[in-house]
Amino acid sequence: MSKPLSAETIALVKATAPALQQHGVAITTRMYERLFVNEDVKALFDQAAQESGEQPKRLAAAILAYAQNIDKLEALGGPVERIVTRHVETGVKREHYPYVAEALLPAIRDVLKEAATDEILAAWGEAYWFLADILIGKEEEAYAQ
Repeated sequence: MSKPLSAETIALVKATAPALQQHGVAITTRMYERLFVNEDVKALFDQAAQESGEQPKRLAAAILAYAQNIDKLEALGGPVERIVTRHVETGVKREHYPYVAEALLPAIRDVLKEAATDEILAAWGEAYWFLADILIGKEEEAYAQ
């Protein structure tokens, strides 16, 4: 399990919620563009949900909810369980998470430009891996069953 998030990271991630509310779909759309350069990773995703724009909207909403609730993660129990279930259904594994991080963080900078400071991206990197560790642990438990 990851070490707890720092107070600074929590504050920075929460402070990005308004930008995520405004630009979240643009960020996730850009993230998927970056992510799908890898055909093996692209194959894990429902392309109809990509083409309709539904998946970028869902992910943007999930990221926004995480930013808004990063200091009270118990509020995200239901959504986390749904994500875990979907990931297990589609074969997401531990080794896929770095690909998402490598696409998401630059996508934030691509969309938010200079507002996405190194400090904000570092906080989001820490927050991403904190949540990823939770998801990975729950997914591995589900695969074991």
